[in-house]
Amino acid sequence: MNKATDPEWKKFSNPNDQENLFPEDLKYSIKAYKKFDYIFRQGDLCDALYILISGSVKTEMVTENGNLLGIEIITAPRPLAPAFLFSDNNHFPVDVTGIQDVEVLRIPKDEVMRLMTTQPDFMQQFLSHNANRTQFLTNRLQLLSIKTIKGKIAYFIIEQVNLQGNPFIINRNQTELAGFFGVARPSLARSLSEMIADGIIEVNRKEYKILDSKKLKELLV
Repeated sequence: MNKATDPEWKKFSNPNDQENLFPEDLKYSIKAYKKFDYIFRQGDLCDALYILISGSVKTEMVTENGNLLGIEIITAPRPLAPAFLFSDNNHFPVDVTGIQDVEVLRIPKDEVMRLMTTQPDFMQQFLSHNANRTQFLTNRLQLLSIKTIKGKIAYFIIEQVNLQGNPFIINRNQTELAGFFGVARPSLARSLSEMIADGIIEVNRKEYKILDSKKLKELLV
């Protein structure tokens, strides 16, 4: 799973930054949102490139059976669903909600096309970011395909260790983790407690540590 912050987009986070590569005549707008505001709703038209330039948001999807599935937490600077700008079905696939006060930069589609023809670095980073998101979605689908809750937890923990090392920090409470896994919170809490009791992992508030990697991997089967 990719980290929430995408380093390659830092130079494009705000046209007012001196180090960015945007042309001076770029047409754009910036809109501020309060904590808990809906920034986009699932199904809203994606008619521009939107870049989160400050704060953090969460993305969630309503499934066919009506359940709310947490997708990820995004921290600025990061574009929001950029690939859908050029999709035949260019609508946001998720709800985007502020978990802090946030600012979102909007660049119209025709300006994005102009940037791609005049700023090779922008085009390269746009394509690179979308490729990375494809990898993220592949990992997300693999996690959701795991049937057992302990298997989902094990897969997620292994991903986090690969990103952060062991021990690592999870900046989600159990309610948020349950939404991310698409399971009930009591079931998640019970599975975590059993994994701790079995000596597989250790949890100290937000810090998690693998104690028995062999047993952890066995949960993936």
